[in-house]
Amino acid sequence: MTGRRRWSTEEILDTAAELLRTSDAESFSVRKLAAVLGTDSSSLYRHFRNKTELLRAVADRILLAAMDGYRPEGNWKQRITALALRLREAFGEQLQLATVWGRYGSGGTGSRWVMEELLQALRASGLPDEEIPVRYHRIVILLTALIASEAGISTITPKEYEQAMEQFRVAVLGADPERFPALAHFARDIRPLGADRRAAFEETLAAQLAHIEAQIP
Repeated sequence: MTGRRRWSTEEILDTAAELLRTSDAESFSVRKLAAVLGTDSSSLYRHFRNKTELLRAVADRILLAAMDGYRPEGNWKQRITALALRLREAFGEQLQLATVWGRYGSGGTGSRWVMEELLQALRASGLPDEEIPVRYHRIVILLTALIASEAGISTITPKEYEQAMEQFRVAVLGADPERFPALAHFARDIRPLGADRRAAFEETLAAQLAHIEAQIP
C-alpha cells in the first residue's frame, strides 16, 4: 500500500511493550502487532527476523531502564543485591515482560550491562576466575525465576485472586490432621505464595550469595 507510514524500531518496541502489558508472550504475535500499527507483518520483519528476536529486544529495554543511573556501591554482595532489586522493580512495573525475559532472555546492550556488573561484582568477591561463570549462571537463573514467578502471581485478576485464596484456605485449614499432620500443625502460620514477596526475594538471594561466599578461598 502506497503512503503507508514507516515505523521506527523504537516505535515498534513501544507498541509491542504496550501489547505485552495486556497479553502474554504466547498470545502475542507479529501479525497482531502489525495490525495495531496499521501495517503488515513483512514491514516488521525488516527490523526483527522473528517473534523471539522481537521479544528479546523488548525485554532488553527493561534491562536498559534498570541500569539507567546505576552506580556500583558497597561490597560485592551489596552490589548484586542492589542490582537484583533494580531488576525486580523495573520488571514489576511491566509484569508480562518479566515472563518474556524469563523465557526468552535478552542479548542486547541492557543484557550486557547486567552481565558486566554481575561478573565484576563476583570478581570483587575473591572467587577464582574459573568459578565465576558457574556462579554467575546460578544467580541469573535464580533472578529470572523469582522475578517471572512474581509476575505470574501479580497478573491474576481480583476475582481469580479471591478464588485462589479460597482454595488455599480449604487446602490448608481443611487438611485432615491424620493424613497431613505437619500441614495441620502449621496451617494457621502458612502464608499464600503472594505474601511477602520482596522479603522472600531478598532472603532467597541472600542465601545464594552466602553459599557463594562460603566457596571463596
